Amino acid sequence: MTIRKTVLLAVAFQFLILHAFAQDEDIFGISTKAKNPKSESGVGNVFRNVLEAFAVEFSTGAAYHQIGTDFYSENPSLYPISQYQNLENSEFSLQDTLSLSSNEWIFPLLNGGVRINLFNLLTIGGGYGMEWGNLAPMRGNDHEFQFEGATYQISKYYGTVGLVLFDAKRRQSILKWQYRKYSSNNLYMQSELRQRARANYPWRFILEGEFGKMNLKKSYDPALATGGAPYVPRLAVSEDPYFGVSMRVEYDFSEYAKVFVKGGAEFREFTYAASDFSEFQNIDQTVYGLQAGLAIKIPGTKRCKIQGCGVVMKHLHDGVEYRGSSIFNMQNRKIGQWY
Repeated sequence: MTIRKTVLLAVAFQFLILHAFAQDEDIFGISTKAKNPKSESGVGNVFRNVLEAFAVEFSTGAAYHQIGTDFYSENPSLYPISQYQNLENSEFSLQDTLSLSSNEWIFPLLNGGVRINLFNLLTIGGGYGMEWGNLAPMRGNDHEFQFEGATYQISKYYGTVGLVLFDAKRRQSILKWQYRKYSSNNLYMQSELRQRARANYPWRFILEGEFGKMNLKKSYDPALATGGAPYVPRLAVSEDPYFGVSMRVEYDFSEYAKVFVKGGAEFREFTYAASDFSEFQNIDQTVYGLQAGLAIKIPGTKRCKIQGCGVVMKHLHDGVEYRGSSIFNMQNRKIGQWY
């Protein structure tokens, strides 16, 4: 008889857990399934829900770039190119097509922009960036192409499109697939699945594409004479947009703040004009960059300012949702996250 009562109590307890999981509510009445009103008016609530989809981000980093060209000109004297090894019996001459290249560093990289999350599936965004790079002479086939300056500065406007490869939702889907072999009547394994699925998973992996336009801000000419005509840089960026691809890894501090690391490659084109601007040489640039940054999602839920209310989780006042924590803290904290 005692054993039967124990079994009945255990079944009843598991039923209560299942019921609470199905409702998915905390003790303050906040449902994670429903969009609780964030404003007293319907228009304000829609505005705040839309606002919460936007995030502002800033990043910095460094890159290693390679530039190269297949140089050929009927008038090579119009370019700063020479035979740098002074070999009498060189295999190549300036009348041949010369493969020239060089490698240098870009530091720093600075970027700032806005990003929109679309259903945790796609991200779109845009922003403005600046970079300061070094230029080394391009060499190859016993020849050297010497730039008029050793540094350059570029600004760019860019857009991004990202595909979310893995995050908390996809982790939950994988967990459900892993536990598919257990019967729904196996209360122990189903409880384990719910506990693992509810655990905070702060990582997000995004495959990202970037495209944009560049503007060469500064190009130095050490041979520029004073008192002459204004100097027109012979090095210029291509009118065509550049393209890039990268992998972005994010770590959530909270629902509103995250840090990220982004690494990838960009493919660009420059042109270099002859001294009389009668012809141009195409120069390809490949940039391998690594950036780290901070992203802040604009909070749509207002901070609670009611005197004497000490609730640190999201909670309701007169049917309106408020948050009681900083945007850098989890809003609905679990055991072990209170300090």
